[in-house]
Amino acid sequence: MDGLTRVDQALIVLAVLQAAVFCLFWFDKIQARNGDWRVRERTLLLAALFGGIGAWLAQHLLRHKTRKEPFRTLLGAAVAVHLILVAAGVWWGLK
Repeated sequence: MDGLTRVDQALIVLAVLQAAVFCLFWFDKIQARNGDWRVRERTLLLAALFGGIGAWLAQHLLRHKTRKEPFRTLLGAAVAVHLILVAAGVWWGLK
């Protein structure tokens, strides 16, 4: 990644993580429709810590696990933790 600043690199990593988590949720949705092997909820929630916006978008755009509790609440918490970590990273990077 020559020629890119640390901010550029961080944004690229964040975008890739968001896309990867969205795809993981999408894969699970397809598997659910087909009645095939599913991704564990624990794995989806852990992934949401790294790509919270991607997870939130997937849940809402794909209508995946929108009514399932406590997953819905735990996903909201994971997204909040993700956003706090990103904000802390930005704050730390600006120091």
